[in-house]
Amino acid sequence: MKRQKLSSERKYRFEFRHITILFVILIAFQLILSFVHKASLKTFLTNYSEKTEKDYVNQIATQTTSTLNFLIKNGKHLPPERQKEIVTAINLTMQPNKANPAFKEMCILIQSGESYTIIDQADVLVGFIQNPDTILPPPKIDHPRALKLINEKGKELLAKNEMFSLLERDKYLHILFPFNVENYVAGIIYFKMQPDFSAFTREIIASYDETTIIYLSIILLGLLAMYYIATYTAVERDEAQEALMEEHEQHLREQIIHEKESLFTKRIYHTHHKAEKVMGFIKEDIRSLTPANTEEIKSRVTRYSNFMSRVIYDMKWYDPPIHTIRSMIFNTQVNDIIRFIVDHIFLRISAINHQVAYQLDLDPAMPAVHINEYVIWEIIEPVIQNSIDHGGDSELLIRIQTRFIPSEKRGIITIEDNGLGISSDLLEKDNSGVKKIFHENVTTKNVEGQNSGYGCYIAWQLATQRCGWIMDAQNVESGGCRFTFEIPFS
Repeated sequence: MKRQKLSSERKYRFEFRHITILFVILIAFQLILSFVHKASLKTFLTNYSEKTEKDYVNQIATQTTSTLNFLIKNGKHLPPERQKEIVTAINLTMQPNKANPAFKEMCILIQSGESYTIIDQADVLVGFIQNPDTILPPPKIDHPRALKLINEKGKELLAKNEMFSLLERDKYLHILFPFNVENYVAGIIYFKMQPDFSAFTREIIASYDETTIIYLSIILLGLLAMYYIATYTAVERDEAQEALMEEHEQHLREQIIHEKESLFTKRIYHTHHKAEKVMGFIKEDIRSLTPANTEEIKSRVTRYSNFMSRVIYDMKWYDPPIHTIRSMIFNTQVNDIIRFIVDHIFLRISAINHQVAYQLDLDPAMPAVHINEYVIWEIIEPVIQNSIDHGGDSELLIRIQTRFIPSEKRGIITIEDNGLGISSDLLEKDNSGVKKIFHENVTTKNVEGQNSGYGCYIAWQLATQRCGWIMDAQNVESGGCRFTFEIPFS
């Protein structure tokens, strides 16, 4: 649960990757904004260019038409000096000049039957106006684009009396508009222009660059602020984690000390429980010592004493060396250990309580095992005691059986009773496949404040973890429970 909590905290922690994501998002927004801004700027410039061009064309058309009308009406009556000034003014309009760099080409097309006569010189235009029957000289320059447009749009322009403009890909603007003299169409004026909005465009781009720099500066300042906040937060977080880790380590140390103390207390209680019972037998044997039974009592007391030494040794060592448990120097007869435990431990107790009976079925073919006999004693004795403690108030029969299967090279020890059996919840397995009855501190005794639930745990630990046996517990259909030990033989 604690590990899940820590992983959840890491999941919602503000780290460098979050800042990177924010940075990418801001850059993406900036790119989108730049694209939209440029598109808007392009649309604005296009609309503005078209409007300006139309205004400019209308202005030139009005001015040119007024000049031509003035010449037609008053040209013959003007003095030569005034005519010369007008010709010069028209010439400046009809030819490219520095005053109007956008203006590239101009001519007047006079319809002559199915064709058009081109006038691109001011003096020729004045002479034609004063005398329309004058033979016109050829134009000063060629005007192929004007002729092509007039052939395509001339009739439509003359019929509608409207202006026509065309902007080509090379940015040249071609303008055609008819001019009227005394309410009839006298001809068509052609202009070729290249509007120059570079100054205006530079101003807009400079403004846009300035806005972009400001915006990027704001983003940069924001990122620096976020980096500062993130760094400060990370430092605070690391300090808090370090303090939490130290507190957690201190708690673990205290918990380990408490568990060691609890384990030592349990070992003392368990050792005291066994020692008290065995010491009582030793005292009883000494009191009943006679010359006739000296050797028998000596052998039995020696075995009691060795068992007591082993119990005290196990209390001192949490993880005793393996050679003190299993070794080739040990040749222990399992049947002999079971018979001694029943005859000289439990039958001596049953002499007081006649409600417990024992039935032994020991296979004489069971081979010796290379395990310390007192370790086997510590395995068998708690299981038999468990059957006695939980068998109930009725008469209890405990059957102990050993079998050796040569074909499978394994031996089986079975301890079975006809008592109340084991609660079903204690036979449930945990995630590692171990039944709950073999867990530490698990008991069916309705007694609080005592170190219960330790006998089966010790038996399972010694049998499976130290001796390499397989231990299991189950209920019998006819009633009671059964503990089984499988002993492998190589």
